[in-house]
Amino acid sequence: MDNKLMLMIPGPTPVPEKVLLAMAKHPIGHRSGEFSKVIAELTENLKWLHQTEHDVLMLSATGTGAMEAGIINFLSPGDQVLVGNNGKFGERWGKLAKAFGVVVEEITAEWGKPLDVEEFRSKLEADTDKKIKAVIITHSETSTGVLNDLEGINKAVKAHGVALIIVDAVTSLGACNIPVDEWALDVVASGSQKGYMLPPGLGFVSVGPKAWQAYKTAKIPRFYLDLGKYKKATDENSSPFTPPVNLMYGLQASLQMLKAEGLEGIFKRHQKATQATREAMKALSLPLFAPDNAASPAITAVAPITVEAEKIRSVMKKRFDIALAGGQDHLQGKIFRIGHLGFVCERDILAAIASLEATLMALGDRQVTSGAGVAAAARILIQD
Repeated sequence: MDNKLMLMIPGPTPVPEKVLLAMAKHPIGHRSGEFSKVIAELTENLKWLHQTEHDVLMLSATGTGAMEAGIINFLSPGDQVLVGNNGKFGERWGKLAKAFGVVVEEITAEWGKPLDVEEFRSKLEADTDKKIKAVIITHSETSTGVLNDLEGINKAVKAHGVALIIVDAVTSLGACNIPVDEWALDVVASGSQKGYMLPPGLGFVSVGPKAWQAYKTAKIPRFYLDLGKYKKATDENSSPFTPPVNLMYGLQASLQMLKAEGLEGIFKRHQKATQATREAMKALSLPLFAPDNAASPAITAVAPITVEAEKIRSVMKKRFDIALAGGQDHLQGKIFRIGHLGFVCERDILAAIASLEATLMALGDRQVTSGAGVAAAARILIQD
């Protein structure tokens, strides 16, 4: 019998039925007055989610496209930037910036460890000539389950006075508190297939006033990802190019759901899911890859010792139709990752942990105590 596939990966994430049904509607003209009203509503609710009164722009792109737009619109070839690299995506942004002639200096940390705020502060304070034009940070490092200290790094950037902060919030936006205006974040990029509870295909970039000033002198060539075009169109409740109409119908429904839940409710839900998952892993004697004080609200990375990570993933998929993510690059085969963001509920967490217990037993893991993981998770989930 075919079971229901359960996505417990960091993206794509499960999509609510209400969102799927909204996407099934017949498309309408993207230049029509009716669709302009949709764009107006989306813009208002995106600003709510980002906690900003400034621009939030929608792109037909994934999170990587949103990050590329966030870099090429505000920098020039030869500009010096600091890039935080403690995982696959921090590494990617360094490569991306270099592809456009930007001079990259990386501040690194071992994969599984958070970036050191003091290293950023030291580099920025030493830059008395103000040559550093931007600091590029991955907030939630999806490859390792680490949440970097965005607030602390941003304070160091603000003390510098000149550098922009460009943030990859692809797996943190809609999962934890990112007060864009309160922290004066200049550029924040995210993607639809994560906390937004949508399929892949939409990217989002919030842009603050300081970034728009940099836009005026930025010299990297751009056309389709020229955010100036998107701002002009968005201000008129339109789009510069043909947008994914049906994805935007889905976004309309998902943002309505998120707004009904409220920001505090969203953050609390993800915090509980994270804590429950991590406590369950500890109860099952499965080592966590990231420390508790830097745990991503989106994903938990696990480094099993007595059972191979890929065998766990294989049995989970074949026996229980639950998809877990594997490790990337040198972590392939060494870790597995449990996604718990977006449209993932407490029942999903308990089902995944119970299935993981059964999987460990099937694979002969003698350390596992039947029911220990579920009990540990339940103790967290039943709390108000």
